Amino acid sequence: MIETLGVVGAGQMGCGIAQVAATAGFPVVLNDLSDEHLQAGLATIGGNLARAVQKGQLAEDQRRDALARIRTAVDYTGLGDCDLVIEAATENEPAKRKLFADLCSAIKPGALLASNTSSISITRLASVTDRPERFIGIHFMNPVPRMQLVELIRGIQTEADTFTAALAFIAALGKTATVSEDFPAFIVNRILLPMINEAVYTLHEGIGSVDAIDTAMRLGANHPMGPLQLADFIGLDTCLAVMQVLHEGLADSKYRPCPLLVKYVEAGWLGRKTQRGFYDYRGETPIPTR
Repeated sequence: MIETLGVVGAGQMGCGIAQVAATAGFPVVLNDLSDEHLQAGLATIGGNLARAVQKGQLAEDQRRDALARIRTAVDYTGLGDCDLVIEAATENEPAKRKLFADLCSAIKPGALLASNTSSISITRLASVTDRPERFIGIHFMNPVPRMQLVELIRGIQTEADTFTAALAFIAALGKTATVSEDFPAFIVNRILLPMINEAVYTLHEGIGSVDAIDTAMRLGANHPMGPLQLADFIGLDTCLAVMQVLHEGLADSKYRPCPLLVKYVEAGWLGRKTQRGFYDYRGETPIPTR
């Protein structure tokens, strides 16, 4: 039974997972490399919860209790009493493999391990741990507090009890689970990221401007935001990483990352988190960069 949750990574996804779990009543240990990152993460969670109170989505005592359930740790030993530890670090396989290999010696033998990866093989990540049968993919959508869906991905060695426990955990968070086979990018990103990549090709080939492409898909396909706006929200480095996983994992040229996407990432224009991507966010109103 999952009672205490550990989250590795105090970025946007990790903080979202910690916030949702704490609001649902779970004690949470949030881990990151430095206290500075952790304090910034707690500030983000505090701000999100305060806005939820202002909107009438949460009572003040629920906000206070949720924050009180989150404690921080700058090393893995702080995760020693967790029943489930979810990794929400950068979308980079070598980095994740090292993280999981290091994590195993710090957590209790019966603890479950999970990755929030949006594209990387769960079977490969599980293989570097001492408990592949207790390893599973739990992929939350971004932003975690608002998005209802969670993808569950079983590796080859994932046992039925691990899957059942993860399913119950997602239900306790008030989320809806969908189950994907362990293939590159799973379900959502297998469909979504090639669409975003094609939108970048449409821009790259001069078929439409940033504004024209996003307006076309918002009004022509009834999407809540355009694909280039969405790419900026996700992070262009993450979009590129997923496309590279698809291209390498499936060996199909249709998944080749658009050269313009590569160029933006090389420039450090990663979207909202760096204030520039397909839009420039440094002013009051986002301005298309092409």
